[in-house]
This record gives sequence, C-alpha cells and structure tokens, in this order.
Amino acid sequence: MVKSAKGTKLTDHGLAPYATDWRQSKGRKYQEPDAFDRTPYQRDRDRIIHSESFRRLQYKTQVYTNQSAGDHFRTRLTHSMEVAQITRDICRYLNLDEDLGETIALAHDLGHPPFGHAGEDALHMCMESYGGYRHNDQTLRVVTQLERRYAMFDGLNLTWESLEGIAKHNGPIKNADEDLYEGLNPRKHCGLEGQVAALADDIAYNHHDIDDGIGMGSLTVEKMREVRHFDRIYEEMLATYPKAEEDRLLKETIRRMISRQVKDLLLTSKSNIEKSGVQSVEEVREYGKALITFSPKMEEETVELKRFLYNNMYRHFKVNRSAFRAHRIIGDLFETYMKHRRMLPEQIQKYLPKDKKDKAGKAIVVADYISSLTDRSCVQEHARLFGVR
Repeated sequence: MVKSAKGTKLTDHGLAPYATDWRQSKGRKYQEPDAFDRTPYQRDRDRIIHSESFRRLQYKTQVYTNQSAGDHFRTRLTHSMEVAQITRDICRYLNLDEDLGETIALAHDLGHPPFGHAGEDALHMCMESYGGYRHNDQTLRVVTQLERRYAMFDGLNLTWESLEGIAKHNGPIKNADEDLYEGLNPRKHCGLEGQVAALADDIAYNHHDIDDGIGMGSLTVEKMREVRHFDRIYEEMLATYPKAEEDRLLKETIRRMISRQVKDLLLTSKSNIEKSGVQSVEEVREYGKALITFSPKMEEETVELKRFLYNNMYRHFKVNRSAFRAHRIIGDLFETYMKHRRMLPEQIQKYLPKDKKDKAGKAIVVADYISSLTDRSCVQEHARLFGVR
C-alpha cells in the first residue's frame, strides 16, 4: 500500500481500503463481457446518462414547476448534476471510487414523478390501497425493470454495488419489498460512496432551493437572515464586499455555505472512519451506523435550515397552488386509467395484467406510466383527456 497526500493508506490502485473496489465487484444479474476501456462503475454511470429516464429529468420539477418558473430555475436534471459534482469532490478527498459515487448521485432521482414532492404525495395517495408509492423504490424499479433498451434484459443491468447505493443511499430500509430488494441486504448500510451521495443531495437541494426561492419571491434575504447558517456568512460577505449588489452577495453567501458544509462533512467523516477502524467495504456495511456525517453542530444548523425552508418556502402559497394542481391532474389521470384501460397508450397497455380483476397489477402499471411523465407531458395528457389547462 501507498499513502495519499492526506495520510490515508491506499491500495495500489489509489483507493482507500474501505472504498468500494470495482475489481471486487459482485457483478451484474445478467453476465456481460467487461468493457476494455471502462471500469464497471464507469459503465454504470454511462448507462444512467443515456437512459430515457435520465433525459426526462430535464422537464421534471425540483420545487417550482416548469410552467410557473423561468428558464434559470432548477429541474431534477440540473439538481442531479449538482449532486454528482459534490459527490465526486467528496469521494476524491476520501479516496473513494468517484465513478460509483457519481453513478448513484445521477440515478438517485430517476423514480420521481412529475410535479416534485407534490406529485409523489398525489401518486402515493392514489396507490394507498396497493402498497403506496415511494420514489426510492421507483428508482430501483426504473433501473432494474422499466428501462427497456437492451435485447438481453429489462432494466440497465447495473452492478450490484450501484444498485446497493441507489437503493440504500439514505440508509437501511426497514420495510423493504422483499422481491424488489432481493439480495441487496436492505437492513444494512451501503458503501461509503452511497452515503456520500445522500448527504451531497442534502447539501445541493437545501442551498440551491434558497436561490430558487428568492428568485421566485417565496423567500427574501431579510427573511433568510433568521437562519444562523445563512446570517453568519451573509454578514461576512457584507463586510468583505460592502458595495456589491444584493444578488451577488446572495450567490456568494450560498456558495460559501456549500463550501463550509462540504468541509465540515469531509473532516467529520474522515475522523469517523479513522475512529471506526473499518478496513473494507464489508466492514462499512456491518458497522451499524453511517460514517459519512456532519459534525453535531453542523447537523443542528442543517436541521434548522430544513425546518425554515419547509415552513417558509415549501408551504408558500405559490408552491401550495402548484401542489393543488398536481394532486388534481395526477388524481384525474390515475382514476381515468384505472377505469378505462384503453385510454392508456398502446405501448403501455401491453404491460397490463391479462386478468382484468388484478387491480393491484393494473395500478402498478398505471403508476409506472404516470411516474414516467414529465411536468409538461402530464399537463398535456390531462388537457387531451379533459379539455382543460
């Protein structure tokens, strides 16, 4: 082994011993020849990027719908790219596999339906009698079943490690669907790359939602100064750049908020790993708790920021109006497709169960279809069926 500049003992291919080593991958469900120019995790990343589900994220809502916001507001696609960038940086510092981390980050939102969290809530209500709807479960369904690009198999046939990180990046799953999570050890933590992607997701959406919220008028700089994490850094920017425009001060503040959270996560996680004594990815999985964390102080400030955004932005009347519309549109579509199966596109009808009494099977196909729609295609579908916009 060699040592990195940060003092961590590395394997001969530049990874920490507790990283997820692609050379020891558990492989794919369907055996394929290796690519001569890419590692298995690089190949997984490329399959995500070239999937239809990934492209559709361009027109899926982060917070504000495509109809209510302008061209400069975030979508699920730009958010996923931001999460991937933060994930790579953290993985690089900790000598983890950057490609695996990036794969998990790029894939983590593939299961989101149109209209953001409001759309998920609406679809969950529609599916309540059939097991509910959870976007993390749906993401796993997308990459293992619903993407249909290859002649030999359904799904993307990702490596076991990518599936593990996609399935469990937010932690162990207590009530996992045994068939969907088969073989993924749902009650254990995933490798460190997946843990990194989870907190990179938090960092990205918490801070970039501030930017979008102020841009939409749901938040103000004055209101944001009630949050300690924001106010402290904004004061520093005022002192450093007293003549700067407010918009520049805001962007500088958000940028530095992200940098400080990343630094805190790096130092805290490195200390956690050293104290834990883990020397392999299997020991990481067996450790019993996450090793990628913020410090207690930063975690407290993160919770405060999340609570503030929930109360002042996500419950703002502009967001609530979009949510109301999302519930109506998705509810109408779900009810219509359940009653009239031939209203579904022909390429979707062929996946309906042959037994017309199998309502649960039918509901899953309907939910899969609605979930695959973008904000605008969902609105268009509703307009075609009901003649309203």
